[in-house]
Parts: sequence; C-alpha cells; structure tokens
Amino acid sequence: MKVILLDNIKGVGKKDEIINTNDGYARNFLFPKKLAIEANTQNLAKLKSKLDSNEHKKMTEKQAAQEISKKLEDIMLKITVKAGENGKIFGGVTTKELSEQLKKQYSFDIDKKKFELKETIKTVGIVTVNLKLYEGVIGKLKVHIIGENV
Repeated sequence: MKVILLDNIKGVGKKDEIINTNDGYARNFLFPKKLAIEANTQNLAKLKSKLDSNEHKKMTEKQAAQEISKKLEDIMLKITVKAGENGKIFGGVTTKELSEQLKKQYSFDIDKKKFELKETIKTVGIVTVNLKLYEGVIGKLKVHIIGENV
C-alpha cells in the first residue's frame, strides 16, 4: 500500500515522503496514530500543491537574501570603540554589536547568528565579515573599527 507520511518516522521515512508499506502496518499503526494518509489521487494533489508552495517560498526567500547581499556590499559599517595606543581594543567587537550597529545605522535587521566570525574583532582597522544570509547566499560586510584612545 502506498502512503504519504505526515511526520518523520525513524527507519521508515521523512515527512511528505511517499512510501510503500504493508497493508497491516499502515491500517493498524500509521493511520490510527495519524502518522500517514493513503496516497490516493486527492491526497497526492494536495501534497504536490504543498511542495510547490514550499518551493516558491524558498525561491522568494533566496532572492530576498541575494538582494540584501548586494546592498551589504556597498555598506561600510563604522563602529567606534575604546582602544589603547597600539590599536588593541579593550574587550572586542562581537557579532551582537555588529548586528545592533547594522540595525541602528542602516536599518538592516540581521540576526547575530548569521555573522560568520570565528572570534571577536580585537584590532582597529577595516575588516570584512561574511554573513550567511541563506543556504548558498553569503554576503560580505566591510566593518571599519575606529579606535578611541583612552
């Protein structure tokens, strides 16, 4: 019997996958627990429209991420921090600060988790930071760290 899975089932399949299974397993386990529905023409049509809708949503999100990526290339984010005479920053500039300053200066609301920074920025100067905006879309942001001597 062909069924459409409504949830991920370990060892059986993933959500929205069409699988062949024994009649008894489907009728006695999958259907009563609402883990699957029968793969008839009506349910297959619903599944197809759902998958098409998800695909369209992913495409729009990716296009939006690409547009943001292009806009970020033209931006020079300036952050003023307290620093010593040799250009070393007290503390460091974190992804949280980068996210807050980007929102304050340019109205881009990008989550701090999307910034790819191995460690905090600890020196004065211009740094290029990568942002993982979407799967396969990476933006580059130039950050100018300005040291304020204490």
